[in-house]
Amino acid sequence: MTTIGILGGGQLARMLALAAYPLGFKIKCCDPVKNTCAYDVADVSLIAWDNSQQIKSFIDSVDVITFETENVPVDFLKTVLVGKPHFPSLDALKIAQDRLFEKQLFAELNIKTAPYFVVNDEKDLKQGIEKIGFPCVLKTRRFGYDGKGQAILRHAEDAKNSWSDFMGKACLLEGFVAFDGECSLIAARDRQNHIVFYPLAHNRHEQGILIESRAPWDHGVLNIKAQACMTGLLQKLDYVGVCTIEFFYCGDELIVNEMAPRVHNSGHWSIEGALTSQFANHIRAITDLPLGDTAPIGHSYMYNGISKMPDKKQILNISGAYYHDYAKVPRPGRKIGHITLNASTGSQLEEKIAALLLHIPD
Repeated sequence: MTTIGILGGGQLARMLALAAYPLGFKIKCCDPVKNTCAYDVADVSLIAWDNSQQIKSFIDSVDVITFETENVPVDFLKTVLVGKPHFPSLDALKIAQDRLFEKQLFAELNIKTAPYFVVNDEKDLKQGIEKIGFPCVLKTRRFGYDGKGQAILRHAEDAKNSWSDFMGKACLLEGFVAFDGECSLIAARDRQNHIVFYPLAHNRHEQGILIESRAPWDHGVLNIKAQACMTGLLQKLDYVGVCTIEFFYCGDELIVNEMAPRVHNSGHWSIEGALTSQFANHIRAITDLPLGDTAPIGHSYMYNGISKMPDKKQILNISGAYYHDYAKVPRPGRKIGHITLNASTGSQLEEKIAALLLHIPD
C-alpha cells in the first residue's frame, strides 16, 4: 500500500486523509503542534520543523510527500527530499512563503497586483508612503494568514504604531485596492500537464478571515481571465497538485492578492458540491492518477465556523446541509469547522442560507 506523507497536521491534512482512504492510500502526517485535528483520522508524528533528524526519518517512512502548509523548512527539505517524490515543488512553497517573491513572480507572468514597496526599515516605510499614499496596507513578508501580519494605514500615526507592532520585520507596503469584491480560483494539475479548473468562488472576509464562499460564481469574463492567470502560474512552476489564487475584482478586472500552493478554505464547498472534491483531486494528482471531473453539483455555499459552531441538530435539519467539525479547541479567531449547503437552484440556495444564518451564534 502506498503511504502518503503530509507535512502539517491541521484541518487540511484531515480532509486530505479522508479523501485518500477511499482510493486505497495510507496517510502519515507530521506537525510541530500536539493533538492537531488530523490526529483522530491519521497517524500523526509530533515533530518540530527544526528537528532535521526526525523530519528525515518521517520522509524515509513514506512513499510520496505533500504539504498542507507552505510554512515548512524549504532549504532543509531540498537536501532530504532528493529522490523522494514530492508535490508541489519546493520552489512553489518558497515563493508562497514570501509576499515579495509572490509579487515578483506575478510581475514576471504579467499578472496585475496592487502597487507595492519593499520595507526593511522606517526610512523605507516613509518613502513607500510618499510613493503609494494613504490609505495603504503594511504586510509582513512572511507568516501572514487569516488577517495576521497586516495593518491598514490611514495616517502617519498608524504607520508608526504598526511598524512598532511588527517589530521591524521585513514588510511590503501595498496600495489599498478599492475592490468590488473577492473571488478565488482553484485548479489541479497532474504530472502530464493536464489541468482541471473548479468554478470561481465568490468570497467574503471579515478582518482578513474567510467567512463564506459561494460557488459556482458565474462571471464569464473573470473566469476566463482567472484561468489564464492560473495556467501561466502552474506551467511556470511545473506544478503538480491543487493550487489556489485569490483575487480582488474591480468590474471586469482582476487583481491578484496571493497564491496558496495547496488545497484551500474557499474550496471546501467542493467536498459535497463538486463531482470530485479539491482534496480528492490533490491526492489523484500527486499519486499519478487521472484527475476527476470538477463540475459543480448544483449551487453551493460554505460558512466558516470562527471560534464557535452553531448547534449541530439545528443545522442538519436544513435540507442539503453538511456539518464539518475539525475537533479543534475553540479560541478567538480560530477556524474550528465549516458548514456547506447544496441546492439545485440559486434561489433555493439563498433560502437555505437564510435558514442557516438564523442559527449562527453571536
